[in-house]
Amino acid sequence: MCGRYALYAAGERIARQFRLEAVPGLDARYNLAPGQSLAVVTEGRGHDRQLRFMRWGLVPGWSKTPSVPYSTINARAETVAEKPVFRSAFRRRRCLIPASGWYEWQPAAGGRQPWFMHPRRGQGLLAFGGVWEHWAGDGAEPFDSVAIVVTAAAPSLQPIHDRMPVLIEAPDYEAWLDHENHDSARLQALMQSADAAGVQALRVSTHVNSPKHDDPRCIEPFDAGDRRPAQIDTDG
Repeated sequence: MCGRYALYAAGERIARQFRLEAVPGLDARYNLAPGQSLAVVTEGRGHDRQLRFMRWGLVPGWSKTPSVPYSTINARAETVAEKPVFRSAFRRRRCLIPASGWYEWQPAAGGRQPWFMHPRRGQGLLAFGGVWEHWAGDGAEPFDSVAIVVTAAAPSLQPIHDRMPVLIEAPDYEAWLDHENHDSARLQALMQSADAAGVQALRVSTHVNSPKHDDPRCIEPFDAGDRRPAQIDTDG
């Protein structure tokens, strides 16, 4: 799954990578959590790209209330095309979520060990595949919401966690965002690649465990005082 991530790249960098005309000033975020507002790239009817802000935790348009009684922060790649809560969004409203990296927690003696997965040597940004919905119920303020699509982890990351976000590569941004693209085989291939080449897994401290902590300490390397590797490169 993906339940926390970071986005601290400059707006100009985001605009350049995702071919956006303009990006509003963004605060550096080191510990984004469910329920918070995420920066999301969508494509309009004219195939123009926009950066929008959406609540993390998808609420389908047909929901009678602005919440659902179960977690919708992630959509599984294996079922996103058929599951009623995500089906319409997957067909018509796919999006990209820019990210500097994401966190996973590995079972360990004495408690779970957090790791931060990010582009090796700080190069570039990641793009999570996502789906989004617009909710406009009676008597409540309309809003947009989003879920991150997750798939089986790449073999190099499986010792940390068995799931990871779907990572969309830049040449595939157009195919993923295009709301007129209903090529199920092509979309399934994008979700199942689980390619983590160039991603580095960095062991960090439990400072990140609390969503109240949203500062650079969340991504600082953690020395456990033993011989376990502090980082894992996955480009081999």
